[in-house]
Amino acid sequence: MSQIPAVSREWHLVRRPQGWPVAEDFALREVPVSAEPGEGRILVRNLHMSVDPYMRGRMNDTKSYIPPFQLDEPMQGGAVGEVVASNAEGFEVGDHVLHMLGWREYAELDAKHATKVDGSLAPLSAYLGVLGMPGLTAYAGLFEVASFKEGDSVFVSGAAGAVGSLVGQFAKIKGASRVIGSAGSDEKVTLLTEKYGFDAAFNYKNGPVAQQLKEAAPDGIDVYFDNVGGDHLEAAISEMNPHGRATLCGAIAGYNETEPAPGPRNLTLVIGKRLRLQGILVGDHAALQSQFVKDVAGWLASGELRYDETVVEGVENATDAFLGMLRGENTGKMIVTFTR
Repeated sequence: MSQIPAVSREWHLVRRPQGWPVAEDFALREVPVSAEPGEGRILVRNLHMSVDPYMRGRMNDTKSYIPPFQLDEPMQGGAVGEVVASNAEGFEVGDHVLHMLGWREYAELDAKHATKVDGSLAPLSAYLGVLGMPGLTAYAGLFEVASFKEGDSVFVSGAAGAVGSLVGQFAKIKGASRVIGSAGSDEKVTLLTEKYGFDAAFNYKNGPVAQQLKEAAPDGIDVYFDNVGGDHLEAAISEMNPHGRATLCGAIAGYNETEPAPGPRNLTLVIGKRLRLQGILVGDHAALQSQFVKDVAGWLASGELRYDETVVEGVENATDAFLGMLRGENTGKMIVTFTR
């Protein structure tokens, strides 16, 4: 175990972004580290942290399902680390834990907000992706929210990302008749079909989404998993079969716009087709956690399920990783691995 340093580096939000975030919106600051956590608390040396699209929304001072980041305070997010000091029953030095105090090298927290994880079952970083919040989002969004059933045709936008790449594979494993994905590069399109087993995929930058989806789904789609919004949602509504279901997970296409994004212009089709469009917040689906871990761990062990990570090294590069993720530079889960 490494010696506990006197200071820890952590990222603070110092200015609310207007449109696309820029480097000047953030500051990397040094803060003291207490080697003796309080009663019921632990000190964790973070090993990996997550950057996720939802964090962009927390940078705005608006009321939402989760409070905004506070200015001149450390940002938060998923992290996995090693317990280096403990004053909490059930947590020993050397344990690995998952918690929500990312964006910093060392985190001191109430042990009830930490979950022990087993590095022998999967790499620790997997608990931020395939076995973590993105994985559960994909699982709950497909099986519970979209009511997926064997034989459904499924379309996934943002399909090469941490959530989308899993949605498509989960659907294939459980008997989808056809799985279609959209992504932002030809390389990612190849990945979807050759590694993840999608039946068809297209680069949304190569032409109108509506036309490309129509060609990829000649028999329509029954389920749409939306990570993008905008023209993808409009195209999906046009191609959905009667009684189709859409899980609205994200709308990354509009996260950095300063003007409200236009909504789909074809919502009247929802009525005649009797479509169901439902949003998802992963926190509503905690009851699925044990079944999710059991199923996904089994699919990983059998080789049926594959995943990718894009790793950026060093806490000092965390904001670059976050901005890269917003630009779609990641394949699979974007992870920041701490190097000291």
